[in-house]
Amino acid sequence: VQLQASGGGLVQAGGSLRISCEASGITLAYNTIGWFRQAPGKEREGVSCISNTGGSTYYEDSVKGRFTISRDNAKNTVYLQMNNLKAEDTAVYFCATHRILCVPGSGVRGTPGYWGQGTLVTVSS
Repeated sequence: VQLQASGGGLVQAGGSLRISCEASGITLAYNTIGWFRQAPGKEREGVSCISNTGGSTYYEDSVKGRFTISRDNAKNTVYLQMNNLKAEDTAVYFCATHRILCVPGSGVRGTPGYWGQGTLVTVSS
């Protein structure tokens, strides 16, 4: 199983990026996906998640209204559209899946069995 995260980069505050998580060896249509991030010197935190059906989503409070998670099961890929980026969004973003649930209002429940390698998002102020 491989999760390939991509799309990160350097963007000015207020700008947008869309990061992707493409899976191989696992069918994302049957799995909940979570996006996490880890900023320098900070612990990893959950940012967003989407259930296997897409019927349940979650956003961490600081990204609500700015980030949108979506999935394209035909492409076995999950996306995180990030708008109005802020300096505090600077982090390495990881996707993860397998044996987790996405609980609205709460986030990822369980410990993901598979993690991507991360993609760096840098927001300049």
